[in-house]
Amino acid sequence: MSDVRQHAEEIREQFSEHLDLTVEEVEDRLDNLVNEYRVPLEEARRSVVSHYLDEAGLERDDIRSGGGGSEQVNVEDVNEDEQWLSLTAKVVDLWDPRSDAVGQVGLLGDETGTIKFTKWADSDLPELEEGAVYHLGNLVSDEYQGDYSVKLNRTTTVEETDEDIEVGDDTAEVEGALVDIQSGSGLIKRCPEEGCTRVLQNGRCSEHGEVEGEFDLRIKGVLDDGTDVHEVIFDKDATEELTGIGLQEAQDMAMDALDTTVVAEEMREKTLGLYYRVAGPTMGRYLLVDEMEELAGPTDTEDVLIRARSI
Repeated sequence: MSDVRQHAEEIREQFSEHLDLTVEEVEDRLDNLVNEYRVPLEEARRSVVSHYLDEAGLERDDIRSGGGGSEQVNVEDVNEDEQWLSLTAKVVDLWDPRSDAVGQVGLLGDETGTIKFTKWADSDLPELEEGAVYHLGNLVSDEYQGDYSVKLNRTTTVEETDEDIEVGDDTAEVEGALVDIQSGSGLIKRCPEEGCTRVLQNGRCSEHGEVEGEFDLRIKGVLDDGTDVHEVIFDKDATEELTGIGLQEAQDMAMDALDTTVVAEEMREKTLGLYYRVAGPTMGRYLLVDEMEELAGPTDTEDVLIRARSI
């Protein structure tokens, strides 16, 4: 089976409950983009899916990203973007949504940790109650600065259960020298589309194509405790606290230099080789910094700086 044919079958299956499509017509649309206009297959697939979403009046969260059912997982296993899954979890906390498009937002938890959830206002799902435990099917995961969350959409199933869950603590604490600030740090731009927080690459969102973008700050760093290295992510507030550089100042720096990379370089100058204690939840391989404290490091930091330059 050709790659185009396989993608066509998967797309037809995605829309089988919404549109009367044949594999042949989907394949023709894909083939035209790939072979006539030389569009890469993955980008062609996104374009075709977007076309059928518009035709059906659906959002991307309303369809599966591929074939097959959603897998039952634990909270700690949610470590991929756009993963379709099922959870059995307790509603740990609820807070007020910041957008009219969001019906509920809060924290779900199981024995392995907690994760943020968003329920769209137009999903026609029942209200989740704090302290209750639910079997939630057909959720879709999302990623923001290494922090994973799940979304409840029109296809999600919600079943309350009488069982109780003792929610685990996924907070970690690390002390060490900041030995690297990775690419993708400093002044970045994010997709402005509702519910999308992806970082733009060359002005493009992998989901929504070319967009204007909104400025944000982050640091993807590496802390060395002398034995192991730990990847950490500082969000905007944590980055401002760590570096003393605010968002407006970062934008001014980039404008003066006509180059956004000067922001990350300035941050490296201010922080590399210094010692910190950080704490926060762990998501995949990253620790997301909620709390931080600068520490007095060894009197001789030469070894640390040498290691920082070598990474």
